[in-house]
Amino acid sequence: MFRIRRLFDTRLASDQLVMEQVQEILRQQFSALSEKDINKLPHQLDNPLKHGFRAIMYVAEGSRGGVKGFALLLREPELGFDYLDYISAASNMTGRGVGGALYERLRADASSWNSRGIFFECLPDDPALCKTPKHRAQNRARLKFYEQYGALPIAGTAYETPVKPGDDSPPYLVYDPLGSKQPLSQSEARSIVRTILERKYRQHCPPDYVNMVVESFVDDPVRLRPARYLSPDQFKPPHNGTLAEDQQILLAINDQHDIHHIRERGYVEAPVRIRSIMRQLQGTGMFREVKVQRFPEKLLKRIHDPGFISYLKAVCLNLPSGKAVYPYVFPIRNQGRPPVDRAIRAGYYCIDTFTPLTANAYPATRRAVDCALTAAGSLLSKQRLAYALVRPPGHHAERKAYGGFCYFNSTAMAAELLSEHGRVAILDIDYHHGNGTQDIFYQRDDVLTLSIHGHPRFAYPYFNGFDDELGEGPGLGYNQNYPLAEDLDGPGYRKILSLALQRIKKFKPHFLVIALGLDTAKGDPTGTWSLTGEDFFANGKLLGELHLPTLVVQEGGYDSRALGNNARHFFKGLWVGTYLE
Repeated sequence: MFRIRRLFDTRLASDQLVMEQVQEILRQQFSALSEKDINKLPHQLDNPLKHGFRAIMYVAEGSRGGVKGFALLLREPELGFDYLDYISAASNMTGRGVGGALYERLRADASSWNSRGIFFECLPDDPALCKTPKHRAQNRARLKFYEQYGALPIAGTAYETPVKPGDDSPPYLVYDPLGSKQPLSQSEARSIVRTILERKYRQHCPPDYVNMVVESFVDDPVRLRPARYLSPDQFKPPHNGTLAEDQQILLAINDQHDIHHIRERGYVEAPVRIRSIMRQLQGTGMFREVKVQRFPEKLLKRIHDPGFISYLKAVCLNLPSGKAVYPYVFPIRNQGRPPVDRAIRAGYYCIDTFTPLTANAYPATRRAVDCALTAAGSLLSKQRLAYALVRPPGHHAERKAYGGFCYFNSTAMAAELLSEHGRVAILDIDYHHGNGTQDIFYQRDDVLTLSIHGHPRFAYPYFNGFDDELGEGPGLGYNQNYPLAEDLDGPGYRKILSLALQRIKKFKPHFLVIALGLDTAKGDPTGTWSLTGEDFFANGKLLGELHLPTLVVQEGGYDSRALGNNARHFFKGLWVGTYLE
C-alpha cells in the first residue's frame, strides 16, 4: 500500500529525507543523468518558477515510509499547460501500479486547474527511429500505457528530428488532452513547443533547430497519431473532478462549541457563527473533516499560567447551569492579594466586563484548543492546509488573562506545538488586535507574530496593538503590529497585507498560522471596514502564494448573514494560491 502526496519543498528534515530518496531513484532509473542534474532537483522546488515553469513534485510513499516512486510536473502558468519531466517507480516497485497511480494523480490535479493538457517526451516505437528491438519493445510498452489515458504522439511534425544528425531514438512529443474534446490549434502548439524547447532544453537546442521544429507544426488543428495498442473504448474515463485527499483542506470543527451559548441580547459570539460558515463550506469539495483528538491539559501550561488555568477550570465547573459570572472588581492596586471569592476574583484574570464565565465556558474552550492542536498536528503529517473552525475564539487570551470572548488561546497553542518542529509565523487578520498572542510570544524569536487590525485608539482591546510594540529581550524585532484607520477598503487592506507578507518571507518560517477574523467585512457589527467576498478571495490567494504549510484558526466575525460567504471566498483564494499559483 502507498499514498501519493505533493512535495512542495524541503524545509522540514523529513521532506529532505524524502528528496534524498527521490534523487536515489533518479540515479537508479535514469543512468544518463549527471549528478549536477540530480542535485539541482531540491532547488527546483525551492525556486518553483525558475525558467518560467512551476516545479510540482509528487511522491508515492509506503504506509511505513519510504519513497516508492515519484513524478515531476512542470507547470507553465501563462500558457496554462503542463510538461511531465520525470515519472518513475523505485527499482523494486516496477510493475506494482506505482507509475499508474502517480500519473492518474497528476492528471487529476492538472484537470482541477483547467490545464490545456499534459505534454511529455516518449521514446519511439518506429524501427526507423529506434534500431534496437529490445528498446523498441520497452518503448511500445510505455506508449501503450499512456494510450489508455488518450495520450498520443503528435503526428506530422519534425519534433522527432535529432538535434545531432544520426542520433538514435529521438523522442516523440506526446499530448494528453485530459479528456477534452477541444482540438489543439496550430498557434497553441507552436507556442507550447517553443516554450518547451527554449526553456527546458535551452542548453541543447540552438535557435535554428527550435525555429525549424516550431515551423514544422503546419496542421491546424494539430493531428495526433491514431492509437496503435488500444481501442478508444478501452481508454480510461476523464477524471471526475474530486480533489485528492492531500489537496483537500483538513477541517477540525469544535463539536462542543454550542454548549457555550450566552443567551443575552447583543452577545454576538453565538453558535450561529459556526453554522453559517459550515453551510457555505459544505459542497465545495475542498474540505475533509477529521475527528478531533483529545490533548492533555499539561500542554496548556506551556502558554498559560497554571494558576489562571486552575481558576478557569474551578470556577466554570462549579457554576450552576444558566448562571454567568461577569467581572466587576479589578484588583489592579494590589495584584498580590487576589480576592478569595471566585466570582469576585474574575476581574483579577479578565481584561473586560463583557466576557462571562459559565459552566460550559471551560469545556467548550478546551475543545477549541483540541481542535487547533488536531489541525496543527496534521501539518506535521504532511497535510498542507488545515482549518480549525472553533468557538469560543482565542486570540485575546493572554498568558494570565481572558477577555474579548476568548478564554484559552487556541491559535497560540497550535503555534507552540508547531514551534517544536521549526520556525512559525503567526499572522492575525482579525479586525481586533491579537493581544493575547502577542503577550504569549513577546519575548521569543522562534515565533514571529504579526497583527493587522483597527487602531487601538478606537478598536478593542484599546491598550495593545500599537506599532512601537516590537517585542522584548530575544523577541525584540519579532512582533509587528499594523494598526490601521477606521475606514478601510479591500485595496487599502492589501497594501498592508503585502507588507506583512514581505516580513514573513524575510523570517523564512517553516509553518504559517493564520488567526482568521471575518469581522473585517463590510457590515460586521464589531468592525468599521468594508471588505467584500472578492477581497477575502484576494487576501486568501496572497497568503496561499507563500506556499507554506498553513493552519487557519477561526477567530472573530459576527455578521451571520455574510460569514459563510466570506469564509468560502477566503478558502477558495487560499487553495488557488497554494496549488495553482
